[in-house]
Amino acid sequence: MSFGSEQMDEMPVVKDLRDFDTSTGNWLERLVFNHRVWMVAICGLLTLVLGYQASKIKLAASFEKMIPHGHPFIKNYLENRGELPGLGNAVRIVVENTGGDILDTKYLEVLRQISDEVVVTPGVDRAWVKSLWTPAVRWNTVTEEGFAGGPVMPPDYDGSPKSLAQLQTNIANANIIGSLVALNNKSSMLVVPLLEVDSATGQRLDYHAFSRLLEEQIRSKETSQYKVHIVGFAKLVGDLIDGLMKVAVFFGIAVIIAAAIIFLYTRCVRSTVVVIVCSTVAVVWQLGLLQSLGFDLDPYSILVPFLVFAIGVSHGMQRMNGIMQDVGRGTHRVVAARYTIRRLFLAGLTAVLADVVGFAVLMTIDIPVIKDLALSASLGVAILIFTNLLLLPVVLSYIGVSLSAAQRSLQGEAAGGGGMGKLTIMLTRFCERRWAWGALGVTAVLTAAGFLVSTHLQIGDLDPGAPELRANSRYNMDNAFINTNYGLSSDMFAVIVKTPAMGGIEYQTIVDTDRLGWELQQVPGVQTTSSITDSVRGFTCGSCEASPKWFTLARNPKTTNIAMTYSLQLNPDLSNMEFSVMPVIAYLRDHKAATLESVVSAADKFSREYSTPDRKFLLAAGNAGIEAATNIVVKQANRTMMLYVYLAIVCLCFVTFRSWRAVVVAILPLAITSILCEALMVILGIGVKVATLPVIALGAGIGVDYALYLLSVQLQHQRAGVPLKEAYTKALEFTGKVVGLVGVTLAAGVITWSFSPIKFQADMGILLTFMFIWNMVGALILIPALSSFIMKTPAVAREPISNSEADQPKVAAM
Repeated sequence: MSFGSEQMDEMPVVKDLRDFDTSTGNWLERLVFNHRVWMVAICGLLTLVLGYQASKIKLAASFEKMIPHGHPFIKNYLENRGELPGLGNAVRIVVENTGGDILDTKYLEVLRQISDEVVVTPGVDRAWVKSLWTPAVRWNTVTEEGFAGGPVMPPDYDGSPKSLAQLQTNIANANIIGSLVALNNKSSMLVVPLLEVDSATGQRLDYHAFSRLLEEQIRSKETSQYKVHIVGFAKLVGDLIDGLMKVAVFFGIAVIIAAAIIFLYTRCVRSTVVVIVCSTVAVVWQLGLLQSLGFDLDPYSILVPFLVFAIGVSHGMQRMNGIMQDVGRGTHRVVAARYTIRRLFLAGLTAVLADVVGFAVLMTIDIPVIKDLALSASLGVAILIFTNLLLLPVVLSYIGVSLSAAQRSLQGEAAGGGGMGKLTIMLTRFCERRWAWGALGVTAVLTAAGFLVSTHLQIGDLDPGAPELRANSRYNMDNAFINTNYGLSSDMFAVIVKTPAMGGIEYQTIVDTDRLGWELQQVPGVQTTSSITDSVRGFTCGSCEASPKWFTLARNPKTTNIAMTYSLQLNPDLSNMEFSVMPVIAYLRDHKAATLESVVSAADKFSREYSTPDRKFLLAAGNAGIEAATNIVVKQANRTMMLYVYLAIVCLCFVTFRSWRAVVVAILPLAITSILCEALMVILGIGVKVATLPVIALGAGIGVDYALYLLSVQLQHQRAGVPLKEAYTKALEFTGKVVGLVGVTLAAGVITWSFSPIKFQADMGILLTFMFIWNMVGALILIPALSSFIMKTPAVAREPISNSEADQPKVAAM
């Protein structure tokens, strides 16, 4: 027997359990309720086992999980990563002397201690660390006897005035003012490239642990005079994880709010506790399974457990409400729970599958962190089939609900108010054409305005610094300090010049590389560029008694070879030893979406025009290059993802309703909310990126629950010959009031996120609150308004369905 195939008159009020035939119902109902003890025992055992596993799950992050491995930019970077030290994952540490400048003995001692600590820190690519104390930072100059050079820090440095004077001269000759030394000479920088895998342990770099080491070993040396500023992906992730540790507080607040609202609605402690506990069990199972499968929680999926809890509360309240109404009419609690399986399981299953598909679609996005989020969310929501669609009714069949609360749930129905009094009377007016016209007119105006605003939605970051954190966070203040005091920002976009071995010394390669640097300098947002051609020009000039007319690129390959070999000793970041991989680095003013787009456009145009089989200009490396590739993937995935989400929802709704008209009525409110959500993102200055991309898909997947529960009831009554207004009233009586309650409950829970110190969590809280409210409002107002035009009640010779006979029609009967 299929789910929900029983007719409503087969579900009479059964007061004595002995009068109920346990062989009736579909196979799932019999399997679950004829073995209730086993159901509870198995779920209890699973909760204990998975709860233990969940206790071991940890927060972690990976640089490589944040990048789209399939994008050509990233493929180019990964293929040449070994030849491009410092252009991937790196941390920058600035030590500031607030009471003087860097030519101070005590300051230099503090800097030396920090430099030594950094070099031996696990996870650091120590061979490429740069600071005033590392031998890799060198100076050079032209003398009467030829070239002279050496480490910036004098080998015989002893803190004497003579040593300090020599250091000052070396800094000037090394041309590092504005890069490793501040423009005002009051601070200096350490550039610390990181290894994704610790060579000593073979384990992936733990960014949270690394961030703590930076705080404990480096920042701890900070005093009132010597300040330490740290930026970089590893530090950002560490700060995010520290902030997200507080997410448990928001989760607890959300649970309290949900419990309070449910209790105020039901006045029944038992049913409130069951809904909260079953939803929490789903979260425990999810975390336990993720740990068992070898997954960690990252900063972008930490919010998924709350979404699972919220969806669980939504479905749990519908089942609790159905059982409560049956018990209020006198039905035994076990029979009432079985009736709930018959009536609501298919609707709930369809809604859960819609959520699962909505999350699973995110796996089409070629960014590992989003794929992990999609897997985590899909798994968590699928678990709700067992914990909230099946276990919850079974538990309520044992402990029951408060009789007074059950009777109270029918008071509105008995008074003819649809369970919500004046609100129901107002909502049912939208079944009338004149009210429907008004609702649809206002909706059309809002949608049109929202669409116009949404056309300005941008991809990527819209603010300087790290938009994931508040503007007044320590990280963003450190980033602002560095951008203010150094001539070159930490946002680097690198084009990789790749040739056969020794192909870099060819004159045409050198000329085109130099031309690329000049082209990029003309792009708005580019501060300057750096490539090996700059050093080659200086060497050629110095070889000719520093005559300015020789500040050029020599055609003689021998001269070029000597110049590039010498330049490589001074700055090994600018080429590999075979002169076959040479980056052209553009230092950007910021990493805003518009800046990255303009740089990518110019570099791509140059690459297509000047690349040959033996000389290729490959985009892109550097943190800005990687972010540009991520933005491109996010932009391509944004519309495709939403298309797949809505296509899946349409298919599931059609299978459920078996009516294209009903599908249109269910989908339109969701689409309108998605448009308005994008407009809100524009107004709030939120771009579409890794952190925000899933929000609209999640909102659409969760929002369809409202339509499924409300429209399925209305449609069943209409097909039985009940007029639209009466059918909609009956839908409000059974599921509509819970739809409104769920919308308010979820919104009240997530709005607390807006107080989070993590800005992207606050942004998600605002967006989800908006979507929860508008999806709820859209379901309650637009479903009757749209139904009045495209879903007319058929003329059938059948008595109207009475809720007192069977409460709730079956979805499968539609």
